[in-house]
Amino acid sequence: MHAVMLVALLAAALAVPMSDKPGKGGTAAAAQTEQVQEKVVYHINDASNARIAMRNIENHLSASPGAKIVVVTHGKGIDFLLNDAKDDKGAFQGQVAGLKSQGVDFRVCRNTLKGRNLTDDAVILEGTVVPSGVAEIGKLQAREGFVYLKP
Repeated sequence: MHAVMLVALLAAALAVPMSDKPGKGGTAAAAQTEQVQEKVVYHINDASNARIAMRNIENHLSASPGAKIVVVTHGKGIDFLLNDAKDDKGAFQGQVAGLKSQGVDFRVCRNTLKGRNLTDDAVILEGTVVPSGVAEIGKLQAREGFVYLKP
């Protein structure tokens, strides 16, 4: 009887790939990590950082084309997502539209809009208005597994 149990245990041990066994390389763990989508929330609360942030996002997508990226803005950070927004390099909408076409979501804080007596119509087409920018960041991190980046 003991021989049968020993054979069964040996067969079970051999059925587990070596990479899944402790101290044997961990390639199964790496494969599992590769299957999990990279999710990142970029936090912008000052539009003077918007160009830098969007350049970071372009570089991020070049390195990780399948990454899910959400940009959350509030306070002065919403300014680049308002209609006709521009800086010394020109309008923001073209760069925003390019990133949107690559799957990047842009979210704008409604609390900030209300505080400035603006309606949702003040936001460019590529932007989505959310109730609260900071609450959106918290939700993405706590409930949806996004990592936080602040350019």
